[in-house]
Amino acid sequence: MLSKKYRRKFNAAVVIISFCLCAGIIILARNHTENVVLTSVLPHNDTVIVLDAGHGGMDGGCSTADGQTEKGINLNILLAVRDLGRFFGYNVDATRTKDISIHDSGVTGIRNQKVSDMENRLELFNKYPNSVCVSIHQNTFSDPKYSGAQMFYSDKNPESERLASIMQSCFVENLQPDNQRETKLCGNELYLCYFCNNPAVMVECGFLSNVDEAAKLTDKSYQQQVAFTIFSGINEFVTTA
Repeated sequence: MLSKKYRRKFNAAVVIISFCLCAGIIILARNHTENVVLTSVLPHNDTVIVLDAGHGGMDGGCSTADGQTEKGINLNILLAVRDLGRFFGYNVDATRTKDISIHDSGVTGIRNQKVSDMENRLELFNKYPNSVCVSIHQNTFSDPKYSGAQMFYSDKNPESERLASIMQSCFVENLQPDNQRETKLCGNELYLCYFCNNPAVMVECGFLSNVDEAAKLTDKSYQQQVAFTIFSGINEFVTTA
């Protein structure tokens, strides 16, 4: 019988090869076969993955020094996570799959539209009783030296902390071995995570204010690797419950 260590490597190899054959995205496997941890390729069939690409429409989020906005990066990553989840048998829903705000029609004024947009995102986060919710974002700071992914979670659901911890570990193991950031408990300023009834995490994938990290995060092949890492975290959370 294979040891736990080699079972994990075997499962990782199966997942990578299967996805590459399906989607033709070889970059997902490059340099990560030894590190990616997927405890199972057969998910719990009743689990729903709910994904949120932060910002959208009139709200671009933060941006790189050359003006590339966060909203598009978030969406690219979400679409890749969605495709991975569906390929491996998960039910996946998303707050947006285009560059739009999802405020109710007829709502006028930027502030009112933003409130409506966030309320509709939260409604989807709370729609399915057996779901895992992930909001995808990029970070920024006035000092450009800071870099690295970081996870934020609320204590409204006791499983959110475990989800955040697993996700942070996946980023360290797969993409950012020098990342020493800790998961952080959020307050109601992070509306989706704080008021979500299901396990939820906000994934800050990195800092667009850091020139080197921004160059990675705006690269489509790296976005695919980030997406694979996020899916790895979701899958491990579900299969080790």
